[in-house]
Amino acid sequence: MSTITRFHTDYYMRKSFSLVQNHLDPTTVIFLGDLFDGGREWMPPGVASSDPHWRRYGEDFWHKEYKRFGNIFFNEWLRRGFEGFRADSHRKLLASLPGNHDLGLGNGINVPVRKRFNAFFGEGNRIDVVGNHTFVSLDTVSLSAKGQPDPATGRQGATDGEGYNEEIWGPVEEFLTNVKDTKTRTIGRAIRVQNSRVENNLLFHQVLELRDPLISKSVHTAYTPKANLPTVVLTHVPLYRASGTPCGPLRERFPPSTKPSEDGEYLENDPQNAIRVERGVQYQNVLVPEISNEIIDKVGDVEFVFSGDDHDYCEVVHRGYTSPSGGGGIREITVKSFSWAMGVRRPGFLMLSLWNPLDEKDRFEPQSPNSDPRSGSEHKHPTIQTHLCLLPDQLSIFIRYAILLAITLLALLVSAIRSTRHDRNTASASSTNGHILPLTSISASKPKSDTPPPSPSSNRTPKPNTHSNNGLAVRSTASRTRLGYGFPGTDTYLPSSLHGDDPLDERW
Repeated sequence: MSTITRFHTDYYMRKSFSLVQNHLDPTTVIFLGDLFDGGREWMPPGVASSDPHWRRYGEDFWHKEYKRFGNIFFNEWLRRGFEGFRADSHRKLLASLPGNHDLGLGNGINVPVRKRFNAFFGEGNRIDVVGNHTFVSLDTVSLSAKGQPDPATGRQGATDGEGYNEEIWGPVEEFLTNVKDTKTRTIGRAIRVQNSRVENNLLFHQVLELRDPLISKSVHTAYTPKANLPTVVLTHVPLYRASGTPCGPLRERFPPSTKPSEDGEYLENDPQNAIRVERGVQYQNVLVPEISNEIIDKVGDVEFVFSGDDHDYCEVVHRGYTSPSGGGGIREITVKSFSWAMGVRRPGFLMLSLWNPLDEKDRFEPQSPNSDPRSGSEHKHPTIQTHLCLLPDQLSIFIRYAILLAITLLALLVSAIRSTRHDRNTASASSTNGHILPLTSISASKPKSDTPPPSPSSNRTPKPNTHSNNGLAVRSTASRTRLGYGFPGTDTYLPSSLHGDDPLDERW
């Protein structure tokens, strides 16, 4: 059964991704984690899984699943690029953000598993400039190990400095510490390339003495961009929110419990429509408040957050944070799953439209959509528009096929039963006294004798018996052909004119 499910699931995703490429032609595709189902359990050599069920799977199985993922997404992306439709340097496919099914969560992460994932998909902590927006990817499944206590000693890496699990959360923490400087350099490099300038900073080729006072100055020209591009945070695990925070009317599995008010507002607390704030073995529905606050504070100027993990759509506004563009908080959207086997009947994806043009001096153009040219301020107009795109309900299609198949089989069964009864009635009506062959008419008052009556003359030939004992008609010997069809036999009688006028001859 798993083989059939995997075949239909892969075919569904491959076909859907191909249609997205052909019809929408996106410049960038971003995955938000959980690329594998059990990647955290398929251990590399030298590492054993804690679950005995997964120990028979290893490195070879992980490579097969990586090839499976590539056949669904990478091949179609490369094919579209080779056709020349989007043959430019701005076309990107980002799949380096890990999920808890790829690595695990917190203390459950094995460092060799993470190194293997990064070797094939890229670093989980990175900054990309897409459409004049800065996308900051964070490996929050590893960062979740910060603050988790050691089951043996009770030490916590977040409070005790060098914790026992610092090798798990340490690289993410270092990235967050330097993320603002890294973001500035990345923005400057992207703008220079966009304006056909030299990509990297220019260096002064000078010979300086060790005691020269200029040695303390920078030997290169530091480029600081005039525009601070809007920042978008990408995380697999959603940010923390209060329990019962509703996700909105687009949530499929658990829609709002009540209808909206006249103003179109829903309940401020709706546990049915919310993501549950809970955790378990190798999963956590939302980040803890301390890590969520640290991400927003260290990244800075966050306007949007996109997350995964939940498999269903969820849209919230974090009122406790301040967005540079205003609006009363930071908007976060949890993206739907792309597979129909993840608990949602209508899979989907989120389409982004980015509009943030810059002029020749690397400043925002005032004539942008929804902007007020008289305001003279930046980031006051929305630069991101989102649209939820739904895919076909494959499970409903299978259910309709099953119903039609059942109706067809039932119709064939009823037709076969009616046809059998009709044949039996016809056979019973056409049968006569149980005989198969037709019978001749026999008079019951005058039974026929087996021998003819005695002839008045001895020269007469006895008449043949025309009836058998069982009432069937018997052919006479005179009517039988001796020498073949159409030829008379040797005992055929000639006309009476050739024998003479014998009055007793009654053969003719």
